[in-house]
Amino acid sequence: MQTAIAPATGVFWQWRGQDIYYVKAGESRDDRPPLLLVHGFGASTDHWKKNMAGLSQEFQVWAIDLLGFGRSTKADVAYSGDLWRDQLQDFITEVIGQPVVLAGNSLGGYASLCLSAQRPQLAKGLILLNCAGSFSPATPQPEPNPARKAVFEAVRSLILLPLPSWLLFQYVRQKSMIRKTLERVYLDQRAVTDELVEDIYRPSCDPGAPTVFASVFKSPQGGVSNDRLLQQMACPLLMLWGEGDPWIDARSRGAMFRQFYPSLTEYYLQAGHCPHDEVPDQVNPLIQDWVLSLDSIS
Repeated sequence: MQTAIAPATGVFWQWRGQDIYYVKAGESRDDRPPLLLVHGFGASTDHWKKNMAGLSQEFQVWAIDLLGFGRSTKADVAYSGDLWRDQLQDFITEVIGQPVVLAGNSLGGYASLCLSAQRPQLAKGLILLNCAGSFSPATPQPEPNPARKAVFEAVRSLILLPLPSWLLFQYVRQKSMIRKTLERVYLDQRAVTDELVEDIYRPSCDPGAPTVFASVFKSPQGGVSNDRLLQQMACPLLMLWGEGDPWIDARSRGAMFRQFYPSLTEYYLQAGHCPHDEVPDQVNPLIQDWVLSLDSIS
C-alpha cells in the first residue's frame, strides 16, 4: 500500500526586505539531495503542482517564487539573472541548508544555470526544461539597419513610458489573452485548464505587477550568455525539451548546449514550452531516475 504524501505547504521568507513565497513537500533523505524547482516568466510555484506531488514520494522538493512573480513581492528593482541567482543562493544557504539539484523552466532555467555555474558549491545537479538565455554569436554580427534600429528604439522608448506600459500590461493580463498564449505554447490543449489560467492571472493583480512587467523592457538585453555559463559549470546536466515549443527551436538549441557541455543527458518530449506541466507523467520519472543515478554520472 502506497503511503499518502502530505500536500505542499507554503511559507514566506524575508529576503532583502521583501516577502518571498516558497513551498516544500516530502521528507529529507540522507541518501539523495533535495530538489529546488524554479518557474518561468509569469509563472509561480503553482506551475510545479504536478511535479511536487509526484517527486515528493522520493525526494524533499522545494519550489520558490522568484522576486517579482507569484506570491512574492512585486518590487520596483532592476531584474536580472544575477538578482535571481543571488536569491536562489541565499535561499539554498539560509532555508534549505544543503546543496540541491535545481530544475528550472524557461527564465527559471536561466536563473538556475547562473547559480549552478557561478555558485557551483550549491548545485549537485541541474535540470533545464526549455531553458531561456542567449548564446554568443558564432561570428561577428553585422550592424543593424539604421532605420530599423531607430524604429525599434522608438517603440521601446514608447513602451517604457508609464501609461503605454500600463495599458499593454492590462491587455496581456486578461484571462482570455493568457489562455490564448497558453494554447499556443501547449501541444495538449487539455492541459490549458481554468485553474492554470487563474494561477497565472492571480499574481498580475498584485500591487507592483505592472512595474515588473515593464522591467522586462527596461532591463539591458542579454546577461551572461549560456555558453559562458556552461564553460564555468561542472555539475551533471539533464535537459528536457518540449519539442513542440513555438518560442524555442528545441533541436537546434539542444545542439548548442551539447556543443558547450557534451556530457549532458537530454530527452525530447512531445510537449510545448512547459513540459513539466504538460506531460508530468513523462517528466517526473525522467527526473527521478536521473537524480537517483547522479553518483554514477559524476
